[in-house]
Amino acid sequence: MVSTVEVPNVLATRYATEEMADLWSPRHKVVLERQLWIAVLEAQRDAGVPVPDGAVDAYRKVVTQVDLDSIAARERITRHDVKARIEEFCALAGYEQIHRAMTSRDVTENVEQCQIRAALDLVAGRMAAVIVRIAALASAHRDVVMAARTHNVPAQATTLGKRWATLGTEALVSLERIEGLIERYRLRGIRGPVGTQQDMLELLGGDPEAADRLERRIAAELGFTRVLGAAGQVYPRSLDLDVVAVLVGAAAPLGNLALMVRLGAGHELVSEGFAAGQVGSSAMPHKMNTRSCERVTGLVTILRGHLTMASQLAGAQWDEGDVSCSVVRRLVLPDAFFALDGALETAFSILEGFAVFPARVEAELATYLPFLATSRLLAAAVAAGTGREAAHRRIGAHATAAALALRQGGADQNDLAARIAADPQLQLTAADVAAALSDPASFSGRAGAQVDDFVAAAHDVAQRYRDAVDYEPSPVL
Repeated sequence: MVSTVEVPNVLATRYATEEMADLWSPRHKVVLERQLWIAVLEAQRDAGVPVPDGAVDAYRKVVTQVDLDSIAARERITRHDVKARIEEFCALAGYEQIHRAMTSRDVTENVEQCQIRAALDLVAGRMAAVIVRIAALASAHRDVVMAARTHNVPAQATTLGKRWATLGTEALVSLERIEGLIERYRLRGIRGPVGTQQDMLELLGGDPEAADRLERRIAAELGFTRVLGAAGQVYPRSLDLDVVAVLVGAAAPLGNLALMVRLGAGHELVSEGFAAGQVGSSAMPHKMNTRSCERVTGLVTILRGHLTMASQLAGAQWDEGDVSCSVVRRLVLPDAFFALDGALETAFSILEGFAVFPARVEAELATYLPFLATSRLLAAAVAAGTGREAAHRRIGAHATAAALALRQGGADQNDLAARIAADPQLQLTAADVAAALSDPASFSGRAGAQVDDFVAAAHDVAQRYRDAVDYEPSPVL
């Protein structure tokens, strides 16, 4: 028994944009199917198949008259979803001409691929808009020197702009993957029950060239330039795996962005923003949680789960096809796009609200700068005449002692510089040490140049996606 209780898809209704949700909506799918039926019927008519005058126009007039309840009522009788939609469309048009020499999968497979292509185009535009916004932040913070962390422990110096450029570069790679998939993505085509085109071939008088022309025409009308050379009743589910894998790859820089902001907020260096009237905790009034970043993290986790499901379908097809994959694909395909769309939409909110607290960044840098400069101080000690290994041991011992003093509360500030200057074995004066630490920006290497390179690449993206980069996201709940 099919339940009559409507439970909304939380990914579609709470996180995804209206544009993405509409693309995968039941109503839109019915319209796409009807447009495909009309396209095939017109192509058959033009190939010489008898079609009554006025039939095509009659179907076209009722394309958007979609009554999902009526279709569902028919399906309860037929127990076949496509047959129910065929009957509904024919009843509205007053003709029974569509779906000739076609099987259900000629409709559903091609329409789903149209939805996938349209959704990928939408994702590409959104990703381009994210890249452009990241580039703006990278430029704005190009020269903000801060402590870099590896293993979440201060390592050397970097710039906040460089961190944004690193995230943006990963997003560029993600966009390239999306574009590459769109370029190579192949349509199944009108192939019949087992993929041999037998029924269509017979309808067209046994003319294989006519069958090829019809298929090329349909592919072009659906917006595809490439068609699978051979397929069964269904297209290979490895194509679905490819799609979901690309979506997971697109989510990766968003997940890293969220983690970067979450970690920085934990050190009180940055914020994702906190709107007027926003509440961080129902119990603790002072809390200003990074809730949008945490949402992105959750949506990325959902996407990884969908990748697992998609991987179970690849390489598990029975001969020319079966329907064991249907229930999985009905969840995986739309929901994977909904999850990524929600992550992208939330990322816009984070990028818009992002704020840095310079005083906190400078204070942290001042605390750790002597540690970050140990490589330079080591080189200076060697140049002054100390053996390299001896200098390494002495500086290491001083660094450990200074760190313990800070952690155990035995020092108000990092006294590593003073310890090194006071060590006669290192042969460095206080002036020597101070000179080594005088320019924090000099510890950031080629960070500025890397930011500039990324910003230039983002500019190229903006030129290719001029309409998409002006996208204005909706307020995030």
